[in-house]
Amino acid sequence: MTERAMTAITKVPVMMAAVQLVGHGGLDQLVYRTDVPTPAVEPGGVLVKVGACALNNTEINTRTGWYDRVVEESVSEELGLAGRNDGAGATWNSTKMSFPRVQGASVAGTIVAVGEGVDESRIGTRIVVDPSVRDPKLPRRAQIVEYLGGDRDGGFAEYVNVPSVNAHSVSTALSDAELATFPCSYDTAEEMLARTELSAGETVVVTGAAGGVGTATIQLAQARGARVVAIASAGKEARLRELGVEGFVAREEPDLVAAVADVIGERGADVVIDVVGGSMFESLLLMLRRGGRYATAGAIGGPVSRIDLRELIYKDLELHGITNPTPETFTRLVSLIQEGKIKPLVEDVYPLSMLREAQETLLKRTHIGKIVVVPDGLPSDSSTRN
Repeated sequence: MTERAMTAITKVPVMMAAVQLVGHGGLDQLVYRTDVPTPAVEPGGVLVKVGACALNNTEINTRTGWYDRVVEESVSEELGLAGRNDGAGATWNSTKMSFPRVQGASVAGTIVAVGEGVDESRIGTRIVVDPSVRDPKLPRRAQIVEYLGGDRDGGFAEYVNVPSVNAHSVSTALSDAELATFPCSYDTAEEMLARTELSAGETVVVTGAAGGVGTATIQLAQARGARVVAIASAGKEARLRELGVEGFVAREEPDLVAAVADVIGERGADVVIDVVGGSMFESLLLMLRRGGRYATAGAIGGPVSRIDLRELIYKDLELHGITNPTPETFTRLVSLIQEGKIKPLVEDVYPLSMLREAQETLLKRTHIGKIVVVPDGLPSDSSTRN
């Protein structure tokens, strides 16, 4: 081992600060501790000193047990704060979760140690983490075997251990807090756009347009030369217009289909990108033209929806469900970051010890973009930069 590698590793503390999820339920299940053992770096892995970790709905869904098939309600503020008391607890892939678990899928930071088989030159490299751990021997759309912060410990901590292949080197002037906004949201959005083959000149309707995936979709669709129509709460129109959306429809409209038609015309949308689901789903299919494409990666409005199969059949629609993006999609995302073609939207930054308060803010749904936590003691802009 080189002197540089040994120096880097010996500076890693035995214990670290982290927020542990100790069971399914409300915010009280999140416990901040400063005596959590620092994870040992695994063969083929790297130890990352976390600079920042952004919040996502997946952490709320996992904590409350919302992924369990017995749950049919929306991810409301009430559910997110208090959790459920009926024993629901399956994860996104219908398995049971082990506790305690450190959540946090969207990590940016610096490699401080490497495991067996990993080049020591990676130590000191600034990285952004692909949260999807894959088994390439499985079918292409079924390769995800672990998700960071759910099936393995994640980034709501000072250190996290990830496979080296998931730690993407990045050269950018963005801060760690800004970088952390991209994983989970932007790669999910990019995968939906790739799967629906959105192209220049087409019209895409984006639901939940003010959230992390929504704002990511807006930027990535614009990069493709598409026309974006955003659906979000009325109070967010001005800020979404600043992002360059060509059309806006308030989700409070009593007839969403008619309101969207007033914006895009009777022909209908080419693509719908949806993270809301629930009662809105049926209306979204009505907005699509013949041969239109629909993709979903979330259902905060409720997981159970009604569908008229005649709408699907006689309009020859394509429906795509997205769990996690391919590795090529994440690599493409890193290139877009480095080229400056997409920008981070940081709504607020909290210290890690205030993760409960950060999740409370997320659940109010008043933000635009992302909420981020940084380890206590770091500046609020997590200003580690190249």
